[in-house]
Amino acid sequence: MSDPAPVSAAERVEALDVLRGVALFGVFLMNFEGFAGANLMATESQLLSLPTAGFDFALKSVLDWLVMDKANTIFAFLFGLGFYLQMTRLEARGADAHSLYRRRLTVLLIIGVLHMVFLWNWDILHLYALAGFFLLAFRRMSDRALVIVGLLLAVFGRTAVKTMLEFSAGTGDTDWYSEAMALERQALSIAGDYWGLVRHFKDEMIGDYLLSGMLVGWLAYALGRFFIGAWVGRRGFVEHSVRFLPQWRRVRSVALPAGLVLEGAAVLLADVDRGMVFPLRELLAWAIHLVAVPVLAAGYVAAIVMGLQGRAARVLGWFAPAGRMALTNYLSQSLVFGFVLFGVGPGMSLAGKTGAMAVFGIVLVVYAVQVLFSRWWLGRFAYGPMEWLWRALTYGYSPPMLLKSISGATHEKI
Repeated sequence: MSDPAPVSAAERVEALDVLRGVALFGVFLMNFEGFAGANLMATESQLLSLPTAGFDFALKSVLDWLVMDKANTIFAFLFGLGFYLQMTRLEARGADAHSLYRRRLTVLLIIGVLHMVFLWNWDILHLYALAGFFLLAFRRMSDRALVIVGLLLAVFGRTAVKTMLEFSAGTGDTDWYSEAMALERQALSIAGDYWGLVRHFKDEMIGDYLLSGMLVGWLAYALGRFFIGAWVGRRGFVEHSVRFLPQWRRVRSVALPAGLVLEGAAVLLADVDRGMVFPLRELLAWAIHLVAVPVLAAGYVAAIVMGLQGRAARVLGWFAPAGRMALTNYLSQSLVFGFVLFGVGPGMSLAGKTGAMAVFGIVLVVYAVQVLFSRWWLGRFAYGPMEWLWRALTYGYSPPMLLKSISGATHEKI
């Protein structure tokens, strides 16, 4: 029996790192655009008064079409896929895979809760950790069950979230997405009141997320994507993608255009002039969106996997280092949200003054810096800073950090 240890660079699957890096960009973009949007950190009138308002509205529609829900779908899918590969490798080494993975999820849960309470309340790490425990419990499910249950949860889990949100908004004492709440958050930000913001978002998290039951809906949303990812990992479709290029080509040829058309129709229906309302317009738009999201996400994954076999491989390869340091990059993106939108410390306090165009420009610049920094860092170190901490707490020893020290290194117990 060999000692359990983190995955080495030689064992990594490049396609996973590239996919994770691409998804991370989409998650960054949509998180920033959503959080800076109407009735969160801005009012609708503030955004409409911006000189870029017309362009902002058009860009938001494009982002809703191409990125919204697709990026986090791929991100969650990759978690399930990575789970299966990690469990398989741990078992092959003779390790107690269940105990190690429970410890890994517990560490992630702690990081996520701290992130959610003290830095950014839209954290997904705690959600992935909780859903990971369910995935661990159901890992012996048959292929058919993984696909069927995964698809049902992937399509209808989001409906549960929406239903619970509408129900809680109708019965709760506070509408956390009202103009008054947005102005209250801005006032706390302008005052530089960090602890006031922490208390405000803590109350929102309890009232609008935990007590409303939204957490259950989001768990279903994530778990469905985990199941699909675990099934893909079990079949080796990404790990041995070269063997399955004909299948990936068919998925790309069907899912990509179908997903673009379906989601385009959903966005057009959702954005149609309110004066042209026809019966069930919003319901129809939502139903199409539910189907379009997993279809278009599958098309994107297939296109990237195929692209790695052709001329696009060199360009796509730039996303791999950012994907290898996904945890570090994801957490640092929250610092960007805080610096731009809040007035705490050196913060710019631009909430209500930042439209979709400005957000898009900031994300492009910051993510380019993250890509370059990740590439530079991994040229010298084996893991990103937070990736190292996660592994150290999971495996119970300090993995060698410097690349030049890895050969012949011993494990330092912690």
